[in-house]
Order: sequence, then C-alpha cells, then structure tokens
Amino acid sequence: MKNIKILGTGCPKCKELEKTTREVADGMGLRAIITKEEDIMKIMSYGIMSTPGLVINEKVVVSGRVPSKKEIKEFLSN
Repeated sequence: MKNIKILGTGCPKCKELEKTTREVADGMGLRAIITKEEDIMKIMSYGIMSTPGLVINEKVVVSGRVPSKKEIKEFLSN
C-alpha cells in the first residue's frame, strides 16, 4: 500500500496534480491512500519551496511542477 500526499494550497496546478495522480493510481489498480495537504507549515516541513509537491511514502519525488502521467506512473511503480 502506497501513502501518497499532494502538497499544495489549492492552486490550479495542485488540483491538476491531485486529479492526475488519482487517475494514474486507479489506472494501475494501485492500492493507495491519497491525501491532500494544504497546511503551509506541514508543506514547508517537507523542505519544498514551490508547490505542487508529490510525496510517496514520505519521500518528496517532485515539487514545483505537475509531472506527466508517464512520470507519475514511474514514481508509483518504484
């Protein structure tokens, strides 16, 4: 089971990352808990300077941009 967090305060890119991540995880049949973290202090605790951020099992895999579906699939496969 993967623990996935989308870090962002609700901007359009953050919403796009959440939607795309959910689509990819569902398409892979992945068992995952996907949550959205909007608390700026908690987001900062991950050490990212720009949102959106994608965290998988407490490891930041990307921040500051929306990765492609292919990239997200690669992140979730590892």
